[in-house]
Amino acid sequence: MKRHGRPGSGARVRARGSVSLEFVLITPFLLMVLFGIVDVSMVLCDKAVITNAAGEAARQGVVLRVPSYTQTQIQNVALAYTKNSLVTSGTATSPTVSVTPTGGCASAGSSNPLQVNISYTYNGVVLGSAFSAITGPITVKAVAVKNCE
Repeated sequence: MKRHGRPGSGARVRARGSVSLEFVLITPFLLMVLFGIVDVSMVLCDKAVITNAAGEAARQGVVLRVPSYTQTQIQNVALAYTKNSLVTSGTATSPTVSVTPTGGCASAGSSNPLQVNISYTYNGVVLGSAFSAITGPITVKAVAVKNCE
């Protein structure tokens, strides 16, 4: 009796074939999950940056100073904070900053609130850009309120 090959080698070849088929079927799903995690983490990073920028601009606006900061100066503080800190995918959009009351603490008076609103449009990198094309871009917002000194 003559043997050809090792015993059970046909079963091993079939097992390897089914493993490679499973890998091919699962890989796109795993890559989508991975890129989704990257996109969500970038949105959360940008949210933290604009939240800190709003707080920093509000703090700068309420500090007792003569002359007190104007609306434009408060907006520039927030924009300077976000300038090199936002995570973008090439086409950077500048955040929109609004200050209430419009005259800053000079028009609000002592112990009255100064509110800084920042709105930023995130377009996405991988999956985010695909979903943005379907649902529209993601708008990330932050608000900081402090009382004038």
